[in-house]
This record gives sequence, C-alpha cells and structure tokens, in this order.
Amino acid sequence: MTAVLFDFSGTLCRAESIESWLRAALTATGTTLSEPRFRDMADALEVAGALPGGAEPDAVPEELAEAWAERDLDTAAHRAAYTGLSRQVPLPVDDLHDALYERHMAPSAWAPYPDAAQVLEELRRRGITVGIVSNIGWDLRPVFREHGLDAYVDAYVLSYEHGMRKPDPGLFAVACAELRVEPGRTLMVGDDRVKDGGAAAIGCPVHFVDHLPVDARPDALLPVLDLLPQAEVPST
Repeated sequence: MTAVLFDFSGTLCRAESIESWLRAALTATGTTLSEPRFRDMADALEVAGALPGGAEPDAVPEELAEAWAERDLDTAAHRAAYTGLSRQVPLPVDDLHDALYERHMAPSAWAPYPDAAQVLEELRRRGITVGIVSNIGWDLRPVFREHGLDAYVDAYVLSYEHGMRKPDPGLFAVACAELRVEPGRTLMVGDDRVKDGGAAAIGCPVHFVDHLPVDARPDALLPVLDLLPQAEVPST
C-alpha cells in the first residue's frame, strides 16, 4: 500500500450528540427551555434525522425528497434537506432551524476518534499519502484544521465538489488521481459497507470500522497500520 483513503463522519471524526447540538443552537439564539421541553425537542429532532452526521430519518417527507436525494451533491440542497427535516419539529424560535444547521458545520461540533491523530501521524512518518473521501454538502477542511489533522491530509475529495458520491467508483478514482497512486495499492477505510465499499470496484482494498460514539471506539483505527508497510530505516 502506498496510500490510504479515509471516510470522514463515523470513521475519523464523529458528530456531537443531539443534546450538545441543540444546546449550542439554543445558546447561539439566546433561547431558553425547560429541561422536560428540551428533552422532548431533542428526541423529536433525532427521530426526524435532522442532525447531519447523526441518525438518518425513518422517513423523508415527500416535499423534501428531491433535496434529500441531492443533499451530498449541492450545498443548497444539503441545507434545504436538513433545515427541512428540523422544521418537522416545532421549535420555539424560527431562527433555531438555521442555527442548528450552522452549528453542525462548526469544527467544535466534531470530535476526532482518539486514535485518529496517532494513525495519521504514523502514516505521514511512513511516507503513506492520505486522502479524505466524503459524501458531504459542505467544506469539512476547517474541521481538520481546527483539530490539527489537516497537516496529515494530502487531498480532500468531497462529493459536492465533484458532482458524484460514494459508492460511485468515480469518486474514488478522482482521489487516486489526485494522490497519483494506483487503486490496487490504495486502502480505503470507512464505516459504511455499501458507500465506502464502492472503492473495491476500482481495485482498492477496503477496511471497515464501526460508526460508534467517540468514547466507545478508542482504537479501531490502529489496525490500519498493520495493513501498511513500515517506514524504511536508513542504512548506516
């Protein structure tokens, strides 16, 4: 292997909880709620699937079907889809819908998995190039910069910037081309067997991790290092 491609959400980083997300938006809009009302609202937003990076909705309202289908290909569709889902839940202030959407893009709304920095740093030490391949409708680069991970990333291949999304083999091919590596020598690491598994269609080996809360998955990325060559020790 000469390169590794990583998925973003659920692989290298995890979105904050529904409760943390809602509290941050309430603070941003100066809105206060009783604790019982807060709990009811958080539960309803989770059922609606309104948190990007969280649980998907059980059902998408018909009027949002088009935006939902295009959410990872267009920034406007992404915003429309998720603010539309949050609007399925009555909120005390209309501005909360936009505040919730803005909050999910904040670097502080995302936490790297505990072993992410260690693995990325070791890959850099070994001379392994790294790409991020994500189905997403907004620019995640500030998240990597804020958490000190950007220095280890050689290319970002984001669905909305290329008009295609995983499992389309074309998106993985773009990543390999940007890194100037052969697919057969490029490992794809992700949490979705279908979407991330699409890399296999162009010959990439694929390694899966589980999409778990950050504190429940301290070291699932470390096995990636065992699949890759050690750095060469200079001869003396």
